Amino acid sequence: MTANTPQIALVTGASRGVGKGIAIALGAAGMTVYLSGRSASRSASHLRGQLLPGSLAETAEAVNRAGGQGIAVPCDHRDDAQVRELFARIEREQGRLDLLVNNAALLHENLIDPGPFWEKPLELLDILDVGLRSAYVASYHAAPLLLKNGRGLIAFVSSYGAGCYMHGPAYGAQKAGVDKFAADMAVDFEGTGVAAVSLWLGPQRTERTAIAGAARADQYEAFLAVAETPEFNGRVIHALLQDPQLQTLSGQTLVTAELAQGYGISEAEGRQPPSYREMLGEPRTQHPARVI
Repeated sequence: MTANTPQIALVTGASRGVGKGIAIALGAAGMTVYLSGRSASRSASHLRGQLLPGSLAETAEAVNRAGGQGIAVPCDHRDDAQVRELFARIEREQGRLDLLVNNAALLHENLIDPGPFWEKPLELLDILDVGLRSAYVASYHAAPLLLKNGRGLIAFVSSYGAGCYMHGPAYGAQKAGVDKFAADMAVDFEGTGVAAVSLWLGPQRTERTAIAGAARADQYEAFLAVAETPEFNGRVIHALLQDPQLQTLSGQTLVTAELAQGYGISEAEGRQPPSYREMLGEPRTQHPARVI
């Protein structure tokens, strides 16, 4: 790869929200960004009776406008065959991969409703299929392409919900699970130049949180006032990918707001999103023991 060759990324779940913003930020950095998700040209997702805007086609256009190349690939991450073909296409067209952002997750519209888990729909558990299992499958197929470079990154989108009660046990298990994926995959990647990290994002300004925030203003208004934009987190991920010390961070769960301060990254208006470490807890440190 020459100095002028664009780096190649895949962002899963990029039709809208966090994935879309991350993809746009990577495009602004000049990357070629593959975008996966179910909403190819129009959205079919609803929240509180409202249609959630966004599609892969719209995200690809936004990536292009930002200065990168957006490539939309419709893919249902519940279907292993579709995921396998997604990575086969990247290999055919690019021959390698520099960055995988595991962001896709099925978020049920009743996720943030008050009440215990047994009073909510059983389908909340789907986040363990698309969100946890799907991240493993994507990483499995990404690994050979990342290894071709001798350097690369798998980034898992996680949250403080991995360490504290947040939205119930299914959501918490998914976030804790991807943190453990990063820790254990980093062991397998040792010495290869490929890193794996999990990232705790703060509250996000997305189409989904705008609707949820209006419905639960008592709980979310203060958080959303200082919330992060997905583009902010995309800039942090890009800085991580370029960091010469990336390998020293492999396997860790990191707070993006804290990374941003170290990299000199802020929101567009100069605002520095806060870390919620003291309020919501800190990432778990894995025990160094290894049982092979």
